[in-house]
Amino acid sequence: MKTKDFYFDLPEELIAQKPPETRGADRLLCLNRRVFSNWLSERNGMFNPGDFSSSNPPPGIGNFLFSSLPDLIPENTLMVFNDSRVRKARIYGFSEEKGTQAEFLLVSPFFLQGKDSGTVWKVMAKRAKRRKAGQRFVFPGNVIGTVIESPALDGSEFKLLEFDTVVDDSWLDVNGHVPLPPYIRREDSTEDSLRYQTVYARETGSMAAPTAGLHFTDEIISRLDKKGISRAYVTLHVGLGTFLPVRTDNIEEHHMHEECFSIPQNTAELVTEAKRGGRPVLAVGTTSIRTLESAWDETDGRLIPGHSSTSIFIYPGYKFKVVDYVFTNFHTPESTLLMLVSAFAGKGEILSTYKYAVHERYRFFSYGDSMLML
Repeated sequence: MKTKDFYFDLPEELIAQKPPETRGADRLLCLNRRVFSNWLSERNGMFNPGDFSSSNPPPGIGNFLFSSLPDLIPENTLMVFNDSRVRKARIYGFSEEKGTQAEFLLVSPFFLQGKDSGTVWKVMAKRAKRRKAGQRFVFPGNVIGTVIESPALDGSEFKLLEFDTVVDDSWLDVNGHVPLPPYIRREDSTEDSLRYQTVYARETGSMAAPTAGLHFTDEIISRLDKKGISRAYVTLHVGLGTFLPVRTDNIEEHHMHEECFSIPQNTAELVTEAKRGGRPVLAVGTTSIRTLESAWDETDGRLIPGHSSTSIFIYPGYKFKVVDYVFTNFHTPESTLLMLVSAFAGKGEILSTYKYAVHERYRFFSYGDSMLML
């Protein structure tokens, strides 16, 4: 299967650059997979979004506001959220030698024998080829970071930075920047510190937000509770596996980077009980999907609790074991995320739905609108 098979045209003005003025004030496209797929099949896949409108959508598609979400989800559903918190992982320093600015994205702490914990980090460096071992950079608070030899790292964009003091989340909260994705073409602001974070975020460790959760407000969660819809949480720290582009022509040759996740005992029991009882499981976001599908024990028919990691790559042909419904954002062309939702709803169905979403001027990506697939 070719990477180019997952391309679609997206006008740049539909890439959301800011969150809506009020959290949750987004649009929601609801896709009934079975109805839309059957209708599309009857038409031999031929679909012109210009034949339809917001008030007259194709069969299987509905246009709503996000505030309608609790009304669209069946009462016996178990929703699973990713409660990872975004780390202020982007830092700026100045070359001690030349005085020029340098940008680094902290990926994860890196253990080296004889080095204090929190002083060495694996990083992605902007203009990585220029960052040579021995170069020193001055960061806020006169913290010095030195590029050190890193033969074990995969990919030239990765470097090791050794700091002369511990760089932890308390330091980053003061001196780091919100790691907005590159398609948001502006610097981060104070607003992003709040809005590029879910209201239920708990465990710090993500390099990017689990963006499907950005829509949720305390009021929406309260309405879900009142309807009797169950909730559970997993933690997957969003890393390179989620957002690195596919750089191979054949998607089967793409290798996902590992990401760490954790599943509480209570969540494992709730998901296992739901599956054994025939209740649907709704994953909020692709990271929740990857966590659930990675931790499912097919032999015992249960979700395994505890800490682990995953490099699972889900693309068309994958058979889902846990997830029945999905709530997510609109994803970038040729991305692993688009391939994942195509595996869930069908490649032709997703690309047709995205064409309709473009025609109806839905907002795309991290700060964009949302999609519910039933």
